[in-house]
Amino acid sequence: MDISVILASILFLIVGAALGFFVRNKQAVAELKEREAKGDQIIEKAKESANDIKYKARKEAKEIIKEERTQFENEMRNREKEFKGQERDLAQKEAKLESKLESNKEKSERLDRAQEEVEAAKKRVEKEIEKYKERQSEISQKLSEVASMTQDQAKQELLKTMEEDARVDFAKMAKKIEEEAKEEAEGQAKRLVGIAIQRFAGEYVAEKTISTVDLPSDDVKGRLIGREGRNIRAFEQICGVDLIIDDTPEVVVISSFNVVRREIARRTIEKLIADGRIHPAKIEEFHDKAKSEMDKQLLDLGQKAQMEIGVHGIHPEILKLVGALNWRTSYTQNQYQHAIEAAFICGAMASEMGLNVKQARRAGLLHDIGKVLDASAEGSHAVIGADFAKKYGEPADIVHAIRAHHDDEKPESVLAHLVAAADALSGARPGARKAMMESYVSRLTDIEEIVNSFDGVNRSYAISGGREVRVFVENENVTDEETVLLSRDIAKKIEEEMSYPGTIKITVLRETKAVGVAR
Repeated sequence: MDISVILASILFLIVGAALGFFVRNKQAVAELKEREAKGDQIIEKAKESANDIKYKARKEAKEIIKEERTQFENEMRNREKEFKGQERDLAQKEAKLESKLESNKEKSERLDRAQEEVEAAKKRVEKEIEKYKERQSEISQKLSEVASMTQDQAKQELLKTMEEDARVDFAKMAKKIEEEAKEEAEGQAKRLVGIAIQRFAGEYVAEKTISTVDLPSDDVKGRLIGREGRNIRAFEQICGVDLIIDDTPEVVVISSFNVVRREIARRTIEKLIADGRIHPAKIEEFHDKAKSEMDKQLLDLGQKAQMEIGVHGIHPEILKLVGALNWRTSYTQNQYQHAIEAAFICGAMASEMGLNVKQARRAGLLHDIGKVLDASAEGSHAVIGADFAKKYGEPADIVHAIRAHHDDEKPESVLAHLVAAADALSGARPGARKAMMESYVSRLTDIEEIVNSFDGVNRSYAISGGREVRVFVENENVTDEETVLLSRDIAKKIEEEMSYPGTIKITVLRETKAVGVAR
């Protein structure tokens, strides 16, 4: 064969083999890609299947958990109901047991008392038997003596015996009458006090020892002080007060415990500011005018009080002191109103006792006039007030009642006792004076704080002066049966932690509200 043919054949074989390999390789690659695509599809389907299985598993797990939780909660609620029922049963049994114990204790105490009474009665009977035996022997002896007496002697002996027995009976009766009189007098006194309090109520203002005066501008302060302090010194000397001028804008302060002088000084400054001319001569002029106006106003107030209580004939100088009480306070209680109130209370008690009502009201109105007299007078306000009333012609009974209303003199008349009682009632009534009002409010606040400390209490209100407490509880947390126990627990805690007069009623209220809407 020709070499070229052989080479061509070899080349053809090589090319054919290469083409075959290329085709097979391409087919293998295509088949591999196809298989990879199928593998990816299988993997995707597997993932989707796995996600479905996982979702179903989670859903089933949640349902199982929810079912188990519901079952557990139902079981816990049932157990809680059982426990609450057992607790209520135990509380009721405990209450019944306590009631039985108290009943048995009372029965035991009654039996002990009955036994003691029986023993005491037995001893009394034995004593009476001994007395009767002694009396029998005395009678036998007297009979033997009478047998040897004449008729007149026997009569005299009989009268003597009857007289001794009558004296003993009289002593017993007198003691009984005295005890009954004391009880009746105490009850009558309480009734009179109650009637007097119910028939009057006063009004009160705040206590002050300073007065403030508003200025049109701060320039006025320099004019009030004057050159080298001349005007302020003259003002304080003429008016008898302290004038305080500080950095407070457009305000000066007048200080004095004498309320009348302080008010006159305030009016004097107002007149000086209105006039614009401030110097010692003008200060004295306007002070005299203000004093004259003040005297007239005090007299008008005194006459108004005199007319209000229905008396007359009180000296004008005394009426001025009554009017001056309008600027005097004690523990925030206005003393002008206090004097009128004491007059009405005193008159009310005198009316119930059948005494002179006008005289009682007069004494009640004047009992505190010493509070506004000059502090240089010696003695308590009761003593200097009585001396002033005596100086201006008040009767001796009125003077004595004024002097004795704070025990500076021993009360020697019913009127003196009535004035002292009226003064105490007007000042001590709840709300009349600040110190008592603060104590009263504090007690009510403490009661509400104790009540609100209990679980389940929504709100509470102390009413009727602290004699009753209304407690509102949460409907979801407190059952009807538990309200009984709650009221007892609250009452017990109040008893342990507080001291108070009388009793406190605890009322626990549980409300259920349903709301419907009509459309």
